Amino acid sequence: MQINGEGSEGSIEKDHGIFLRHLIRSNYLDQLESSIFILRSLTSALNKLESINSLEGTVTCDSEAESLKDYWIPDYILLHESKVEKPSYVPASPVIVFINSRSGGQLGGELLLSYQTLLNKNQVFDLNKDAPDKVLHQLFLNLEKHKRNEDSFASEIQKRLRVIVAGGDGTAGWILGVISDLHLSQPPPVATVPLGTGNNLPFAFGWGKKNPGTDLESVKMFLNLVKDAKEMKVDSWHVLMKMRVPRKDGSCDPIAPLELPHSLHAVHRVPQSNPLDEEEYHTFRGGFWNYFSMVFIIAGMDAQVSYAFHAERKLHPEKFKNQSANHNAYAKLTCSQGWFWASLSHPSSWNIAQLAKVSIMKKPGQWEVLSIPPTIRSIICLNLPSFSGGLNPWGIPSRRRLRVKEWTPPYVDDGFLEVVGFRNAWHGAVLYAPSGHGTRLAQARGIRFEFHKGAADHTFMRMDGEPWKQPLPTKDENESVVIEISRFGQVSMLATGENPSKSVNDPLTPRTPSKDSEYDSDEEDLEEIPEDRKKLGAAASFKLPQDFNLSQGTNEMVCSIQIDFRN
Repeated sequence: MQINGEGSEGSIEKDHGIFLRHLIRSNYLDQLESSIFILRSLTSALNKLESINSLEGTVTCDSEAESLKDYWIPDYILLHESKVEKPSYVPASPVIVFINSRSGGQLGGELLLSYQTLLNKNQVFDLNKDAPDKVLHQLFLNLEKHKRNEDSFASEIQKRLRVIVAGGDGTAGWILGVISDLHLSQPPPVATVPLGTGNNLPFAFGWGKKNPGTDLESVKMFLNLVKDAKEMKVDSWHVLMKMRVPRKDGSCDPIAPLELPHSLHAVHRVPQSNPLDEEEYHTFRGGFWNYFSMVFIIAGMDAQVSYAFHAERKLHPEKFKNQSANHNAYAKLTCSQGWFWASLSHPSSWNIAQLAKVSIMKKPGQWEVLSIPPTIRSIICLNLPSFSGGLNPWGIPSRRRLRVKEWTPPYVDDGFLEVVGFRNAWHGAVLYAPSGHGTRLAQARGIRFEFHKGAADHTFMRMDGEPWKQPLPTKDENESVVIEISRFGQVSMLATGENPSKSVNDPLTPRTPSKDSEYDSDEEDLEEIPEDRKKLGAAASFKLPQDFNLSQGTNEMVCSIQIDFRN
């Protein structure tokens, strides 16, 4: 019995211990873990705050952060009527930074914070809050004012100024359009941070296509690359579109039947002869630097898939938080749109050759009919060798083909667009092969599309990453949609490292393909300034006082592309 008694007491004590441990675990351990988590979070926040405070105290030109003063711009240059306080050190590469805080999921906001931490917060702008035309307007007014007062520091800032744009291709195009509309005698060169999905512009100039790091060290590394980057001139292309749209109660504001991209801005009305007509023509204008594409089928490539992607992202932004998710969504839309099976699921009449007369301008003022293979359903006009995430649809033609076709190697500043056609997505897949390319149609100074009344009432278009659904005429013989694309001077881009963009003025650029590129597919052989053009419209209300002369002469329009949609 004693033994049983001792066993019972031991069992009770054991059970009591288990109960206590369970009680502690269930009631106190969770609270303890929660307290530890809160303490760690507070510690991390305090450390970050101390780091920021430390940096804020050291980013001025007389601070310990010597490396950052090469990019610093003082307030008296940036702000109107600010007290003049000239630093003793002239920055080697002063920068103005524009960031689309909504790009790249949460990366845009994180990048904005990092730049504002390292630099003067007044030289870093959130494009969702600050209009870039107003920012640059004020900046150059301030610079001119100080230069008139013989401020040598302001003169050096203007000479060395560089612009950083963080966002997608559409964001970069927006800033390039604003800079072009300023008509500056010395426009600042632009570096692009790949914060979008495709990132064709950054890739074309060596900045990569993957979203960057947003921490302070990554930003410092990028700033160093910007300081050492070389300038490249790049052709600008002006887009002028005239189309019939409904009236708006007598207002001059046009209402497009379908939503147009932000890169196209309304100009004015073109009244018709019948004052009682319920519809009138309107003019829109914009610009691009990389590519203009369109697809003329109901289920299509690039432009249509991009349009569907853009619409889905606007409806469900929570699904597009990072670049990988964006790429996956884009791939799914490509398959679901039926572009792989376009030749099987749609009539052969739904192609550009059957529905449009195409003419090209090889020499100024000389037009000739371009033969389009009957299977071509999508056309891309390229200015840079980067499309759909860094692919090159034009490829590298062999020396023989260049000689036979009377083409020149593609350059970003030669005044030519390379025109490429595609049948479907299977055809587009050849771009992933080492020597893959689309159907090379032309290398032209100008191109005109005249669409006749046909089976489709719309097409999909895309311009530097911005897609839209373009209505085509369907009512009468006189109705038309005209899109005219002209060369509009040049902008300066910053290039770093090895990049695919080549300049006709660079002595190091090869004038003929290397022997390694002699192999080339024979697929092409088998398938054989008015007022409206004086600006891009990106800064519609931009004006300078008459006593400030920021420009020298006017831009010449050397090349033109006219697209005339008719029924």
